[in-house]
Amino acid sequence: MNSNRITEAEVNGLQVSKLFESETTETLFITLEKGKIFPKHTSPKETLLVVIQGSINFHIDNKIIALKQHEIYSFLPAIEHYVIAKENSKFLIIR
Repeated sequence: MNSNRITEAEVNGLQVSKLFESETTETLFITLEKGKIFPKHTSPKETLLVVIQGSINFHIDNKIIALKQHEIYSFLPAIEHYVIAKENSKFLIIR
């Protein structure tokens, strides 16, 4: 991986890339353009979301969790959720 991949990544629509994977863990890097939606889905594992840049509304369990740069949120598997970008955003999913 290019060490500047995260800082240099352009935000255009929704982009998902896998940064790391082992037998027990994977890390996804997501860019989400302002106003765009990461559609409803569930996670197969307990997950940590880390906002690197921007701000998002994380919709889960009939709640909206507002998250901005350098904030984190963890959640359990099999709970439907989705994300709306309040501004151009970059975040990690670690599960």
